Formats: sequence, structure tokens, C-alpha cells
Amino acid sequence: MLYIIVSAIILIASFLFAMLGLGGGMVYVPVLKWAGFPVKEVAIPLGLLLNGLNTLLALIPYSRNKLVDWKGGMAMAVAAFIFAPIGAYTAQFVPVRTLLILFAIAVFAAAIRMTMFARQGEPEEMMSLKKRSIIGSSVGAFAGFMGGMLGLGGGFIIAPILMWMGYRTKQAAATTAFVVTFSSLSGYLGHVAEGHFNWTLTIVVVIAVIIGSQFGGSFMSKKAKPKWVKQLYALVLFAIAIKLIVGVL
Repeated sequence: MLYIIVSAIILIASFLFAMLGLGGGMVYVPVLKWAGFPVKEVAIPLGLLLNGLNTLLALIPYSRNKLVDWKGGMAMAVAAFIFAPIGAYTAQFVPVRTLLILFAIAVFAAAIRMTMFARQGEPEEMMSLKKRSIIGSSVGAFAGFMGGMLGLGGGFIIAPILMWMGYRTKQAAATTAFVVTFSSLSGYLGHVAEGHFNWTLTIVVVIAVIIGSQFGGSFMSKKAKPKWVKQLYALVLFAIAIKLIVGVL
């Protein structure tokens, strides 16, 4: 029964976060923690796997609608791929309480940034490819490290930066999914190397993510309104951050 409840929540989260290319790690990790699974041994590594799988599958409808900036996101993706395992390795030396506090702060900051972007119109001009690559490599390294350590994939850092660079909401979501796929799966492999795995739980939640990601990616590509998506996302992030902070205190 517990697995069914967890899977249902993860399916809904996958739908929502696939729309923004964020994977859903910021929901997966707390849900697995609240369900009683160990944070370092199960919640974080599995959160990274689901994060990467969700964004990878969401790339299918995004690429069909030509929303992914493959060239602009490549430098960021490569940097994230390299630094995510380092973050995953670092996690074993950081106390669980500290990880949760960092997690809450990161999510809360992302919520504030997204609230600011929701009030702005869609950008008219994008930075040059050279600038996007230079800035992207630095951001990708930081996002990959933090994402690997916290089990997030780093999308909550990447999406606001892409919007700042001039990406429209749907382009930012699609390109974020591209980068997060690299950082999440790389970070997950870093945790697998430490021997953390739960086959039964993994299979159940992976099925939920497969379903949610396809519906979420398709909805974002064809029907979602940018302002509505950003506002809803900000509300979800605030709720998660408050819940985590209350739980830690």
C-alpha cells in the first residue's frame, strides 16, 4: 500500500515537473523520506534516477516540437555531467540534517526566483551562443555538484538562469530537461557506485515516472501557458520548502 501511495504522488509530480524540465527530484526526495526510506541510501540516489528518467522522457515531446536548444545547452550539460558524481560522492560526508537544510534553502530560493519571472513577460532577445556556453559551463558545474549532492539534478538552478539568458519559458523548460538528464543520471551512477539500490521500489516508481513524464511534456509543448506554469511551479516550491523547514526544526 505504501508503494502505491508513493507511486501516485510521484506520477503527479512527474507530470508537473516534466512541464518545466526539472525532473521532480525536489518532490521525489521528500516523498521518499516521508515514506520512511533512508535519505542517503535510498531517497537521494533514487530521486536522481527518477529525475533523469523524467527529463529524458520529456525530451521526446520537446524535441518533436523543436524546443530544445541542443547547441546552447551542451556546455552546461557536459559540465553538469562531470560535477554531479563529485556532488554525489560528497553527500556521504555531509550529515542528513545538514543535507535537508540545504535542500530547503535551495528550493525556497528557486521559488522566489520563479515568482519574479512569473511577473515578467516573455523575453524578446537571447544571449549569443558564445555567452550562453561560457556562462552555462559555470552554472552547469555548480548545478551538477549541488544536484548530485542533494538528489535534485540541479534543474531548479538551471531554469532561472536560462530565462535570464533570454530563453522563453518553453525553450527554458526543454533545454533544462536536456541538461538535467545528464546531471541526474551521472549523479545517480555516482551513488550506485556506493552500492545503494532498492529494486522493488525502483521498478514501481519508474513506471509512475514514465507515465507522468509523457503527459507532462506533451501538455507543456502544446497547451500550457508560460505565466500559469511559472506561478504554479512557484507555489509548489514554496510548499515543499516550508514542509522541509518545519520537519527539520
